[in-house]
Order: sequence, then structure tokens, then C-alpha cells
Amino acid sequence: RQQLTLDTRLVVSRRAARQPASRLGLKRGQTMRISEVIPALIIKSANDVAVVVAEALAGGERQFALHMTAKARELGMKRTTFRNASGLPHRGQMSTARDMATLARAFLVNFPQYYHYFAQRSFRFAGSTYRTHNKVLKTYDGAEGMKTGYIRVSGYNLVATVKRGSNRLIGVVFGGNTARGRDRLMKRLLDKAFLAAQPPKRAPAMAGARRKASPSEVAAAPTRRRRPTGPAVAIWGIQVGAYYSRAPAFDMAREVKRKHSKLLSTGRIFIKPLKRSRNRVIYRARIVGLVRRHAFRACRLLKRARQQCMTLRVRDGFEVAQAPIR
Repeated sequence: RQQLTLDTRLVVSRRAARQPASRLGLKRGQTMRISEVIPALIIKSANDVAVVVAEALAGGERQFALHMTAKARELGMKRTTFRNASGLPHRGQMSTARDMATLARAFLVNFPQYYHYFAQRSFRFAGSTYRTHNKVLKTYDGAEGMKTGYIRVSGYNLVATVKRGSNRLIGVVFGGNTARGRDRLMKRLLDKAFLAAQPPKRAPAMAGARRKASPSEVAAAPTRRRRPTGPAVAIWGIQVGAYYSRAPAFDMAREVKRKHSKLLSTGRIFIKPLKRSRNRVIYRARIVGLVRRHAFRACRLLKRARQQCMTLRVRDGFEVAQAPIR
């Protein structure tokens, strides 16, 4: 394994140069310093740069993905599997919001000396300036950084870290319909979490000598509201494809429901639009209203038949998808 410093130069291979967007547009034989690689990955999400790093560290992208998956298991990311270095779509690549939070926490704990890189808002390379897409970093009080992402099947995603006083929070949103909507949801989640983290306000002390409160006074004192401890309500579903028009999305969901009627009989077809730039819309084919075991069993059967599938749930009003990530 190659030992790298900030001045180490990595060579761009033909395979790396041919990666699709998002990319820097590197050419075969070109070199990059590690000090340029880091912001290119964090800010630009450059797929060509990700392959350059994978080849330098592991000799190839497949080997690098195996190393990443092994490290994920070591960190406790039980439901994450990597198949490439960039996060580009692959039917075998999967992660969850919880696993991404686990990864973010591991970075904060194990490598605090490098955490400042995630706060960078722009970088220059080959005469061009690239600016971050992380609007939460720019506009939310206490935001420290982390990572945005987008692929068609799972929508707009974000991992954000925020520190206020002695409290640091890690927020993860998967499946946003737009970047703006994803950011709004993240801010609402963080606002709610910071409010819950505040200590309860104490009643003002009365003038005069201190005295012991009576039981009735203790019962009447303001107390911090606690969340119910019972099991959370979850409505499960599956997503079986994403299309550029509504009709094929509906047809796919209907066909899947027909073939697996024993598992999906209680579900209903739901076509969820995802707005993209230039007024384009992608329609995600979903079957929702399932119990957890039926959703996971249906996805296992579909994947065996080489059919795209991911499980998802709606909990406390927020969608959490076990989806390909980037």
C-alpha cells in the first residue's frame, strides 16, 4: 500500500480519465497532488479523482471497494457494501442513513486533525474554481461540513455535522426530491435535535432562605418532555426503478406487485416524482404500505432475478431509504 503525503503526485490512468460526471476532466498521464485530490473529492465529488485514489491505494477500483467494505464492517456499518470508489450506480452497492452517520462519527473520533478539510467551500485546479454544493455549510449556524451527493435512484443526499457550544450533531438525509428540499429538511431535523438537547430551564429562585421543596411542589415543577419509549411506527415499501416518464414506472410497479402478490398484496403503487435541473422529472416506482419482513423478502427475490430494488420506510414523517449512496 502506497504511503501518501500532501505533496505526493498520483498519475491518472485511462480508466480514471473515462469516468462520467461529476468529474474534473482529467487526462490520461496527468498528475495530481494529494493536496488537490482532497478538495476535489469533498467539494466536486469528482469520479475520475476517486478512481485515481483507488488505483494508487489498492491497485484497482474493485480491490479498493473490497477494502472499503471491510473497513465499513469493522466500524459497525452492517448494511453497507461498496462496489466502486465513487458511488456511481451499481446494483450491488448499498448503504443506509444510519451507516453514514456511523462513518461520519468514526472520522470525527479517529481523525480530528483532518476534519477541517470538510469545511472548505471552494478550491482551484487547472485554472478553474470549484465551489461547494453544501448550502447547509454556508447558511446554518455552527455547520462544520461533510458531504453532499446525488444519484438518480436515491435522489439528493447529505451528511452534515454541526457544533454549537458543547453539542455536536451529525445529520443524514437520503432521498431528497431537490437539493433545496433536502437542505430544508436537514435544517428542520437539526433544529429539532438542538432543541431537544437543551437542558431544562430552572424556575427562578425565590428571595429569602433556601428551603426543601414539598412533594407537591416537586410534582408541579416544570419537567423536560420525554419521547415515548415504545416501538416507533414504520411504514415500509420498496422502490423498483426510476424512469423519465410516469407510465413505465407505473407498469414496472404493477408487474412486480403481480409477480410477488403474496408478499405485496397489502401494498399500494406510489409513483414519486423527483425534480431535476432543466425542468426534467424522474419518476420513482414504489410499492408502499408493507410490513418490514415482506419488503425485505420481496427485494431479496427481485435482486436474485437481477431486478433493481431497494427497501425504504417512512418514520416520524421522514423518509429513510436503504439506497445506493454517493
